[in-house]
Amino acid sequence: MIRLGTRRSPLALAQAGAVGDALRAAGLEVAIVELVTTGDRDRAAPDKAKWTGELERALVAEQIDLAVHSAKDVPAALAADTALLGCPRRAATADVLIGAPTLEDLPRGARIGTASLRRAAQLRAARRDVEVVEIRGNVDTRIARLADAGAARLDAIVLAAAGLERLGRAPEPAVALTGPTFVPAPGQGVVALQGRTGDPEAAAAAALVHDAETGRCLTAERALARALGADCTSAVGAHATRVPGGEALRLRGFVGTPDGGDWAVDQRDGDDPEALGALLAQRLRAAGADDILAASFEQAPAPLREAAE
Repeated sequence: MIRLGTRRSPLALAQAGAVGDALRAAGLEVAIVELVTTGDRDRAAPDKAKWTGELERALVAEQIDLAVHSAKDVPAALAADTALLGCPRRAATADVLIGAPTLEDLPRGARIGTASLRRAAQLRAARRDVEVVEIRGNVDTRIARLADAGAARLDAIVLAAAGLERLGRAPEPAVALTGPTFVPAPGQGVVALQGRTGDPEAAAAAALVHDAETGRCLTAERALARALGADCTSAVGAHATRVPGGEALRLRGFVGTPDGGDWAVDQRDGDDPEALGALLAQRLRAAGADDILAASFEQAPAPLREAAE
């Protein structure tokens, strides 16, 4: 029996359910263990660990065998004696604008809803005139905000395409955000399986659903974020893909300030995911990433700054 630990949100349950179905198809017996995380109790809690902490503690206590995470929510530092053991094939990686045909079609001063510091930085870098409004809640709650005609009216919202895809949601109009500033979060679209390092049964189960290319891309993206020292106050994007016709990876990175006033992007190719992430971090630092990240810290909301200190 493989026990999969997951949050209780509709998206988290959909992700864990898909992993469970794949493991059952491979002949394993699977149980889904639902846990309530700090983030479920308080979505305004500041750091990434709000989505993963309870799952990690259940893993260490051997109450579950694999924790099922959205990889973009997994902090750089994992609980002792645990590791990311595998990840299924990646879903769509783009951020999606819902409510307008394109970002350019929105009127001057348009109100765009998002809870992400990175998305806010990228939206403002592309359109300095828009007003970015912080919104929280699950996917359906955020989509419903577009129907609010009162003072809290929004012209558009931004969500991850992967979440919409996994929940079977297809709001219209919806369009992927493209352009130099729009780099997804590290691990966006990836479901990561975390397990205990000394548990061969869990490792074998994770290997059954693991996609090697997705794993290499996730490693490169997390290496970039880790080398930059990114935390909950950082507006950092990282997206790796396989170079067409070869095995090398192409990694694109973004760092920006939440007000959109300063940002840097760069891209490099390489064969070793860890080395590629470190190299791109070095290049972004040469382009001013440290100053940008320091400014991002100062512009981040006070709860985020306190959580990072």
